[in-house]
Amino acid sequence: MPNTRDLKRRIRSIQSTQHITRAMKMVAAAKLRKAQAQVTAARPYAAKLEEVIGRLIGAVEPETQPLAASREIKKVGYVLFTGDRGLAGGYNANLIRLTEERLRVEERAVALVAVGRKGRDFFRRRRVEIVRDFTEIGDEPDLTQARELARQLVDLYLAGTLDEVNLIYTRFYSALRQVPQVDRLLPIAAGAGGATGGVAGGPLGDYIYEPAPDAVLQALLPRYCEIKVYRALLEAKASEHGARMTAMDSATENAAEMIDRLTLSFNRARQAAITREILEVVAGAEALQ
Repeated sequence: MPNTRDLKRRIRSIQSTQHITRAMKMVAAAKLRKAQAQVTAARPYAAKLEEVIGRLIGAVEPETQPLAASREIKKVGYVLFTGDRGLAGGYNANLIRLTEERLRVEERAVALVAVGRKGRDFFRRRRVEIVRDFTEIGDEPDLTQARELARQLVDLYLAGTLDEVNLIYTRFYSALRQVPQVDRLLPIAAGAGGATGGVAGGPLGDYIYEPAPDAVLQALLPRYCEIKVYRALLEAKASEHGARMTAMDSATENAAEMIDRLTLSFNRARQAAITREILEVVAGAEALQ
């Protein structure tokens, strides 16, 4: 059995760790509130823009739009959104696992665009082609960052470096539930939205377009890419903060349980030492008689 000095040292060490995890949980909770508000505010705009794009694509020939025209897919790009830091439970590991599964079953050539240090470092060690990487996004991504990322993705697509672009990120539902998903970004096509990719269409209706529908669509498609990337960034950051808050809460509770067990062991060791000392005193007194 460890002596009382070792047990006291371990208890102090775990208490220090518990203070850190509790503070990290509070910081993550504060960041989560801001990120959740941003996600909630961005979703209606993104959904309405998706609906408008779907109607416009249905009103024109998609082949006239470079971002919507179908072509032979020779190389598929995956944009992986992970965190720059760990201590977020299974957040990064789940995204990396999903990406590995997609790369394993993909029959065409693939390349990665890594957003976040964790995903970049993991796949760089496995010699997966990474055509772009973005790190130090921060805890509150803004539209400027999303616009730059979307511009580079569009450039890769238009240059023929990538023939299809898919986003791999975690959709935020609550602090306890975040679901990794794959969402197609390019080419933009009318169809079912969500994780299957494409833009949600609807009845065309009797609309008068000014200017012509193809001109409106040409102006909106780059904006659609920016908003979709921006939403993925917000969803990813909110999910990361939620996962970190949950992980730090579990770590704090586990530390409390370890402290309780070590305190019990410490009390037992101290009682055993006291009992042993009493027995030694009694034995010494009897020996003097």
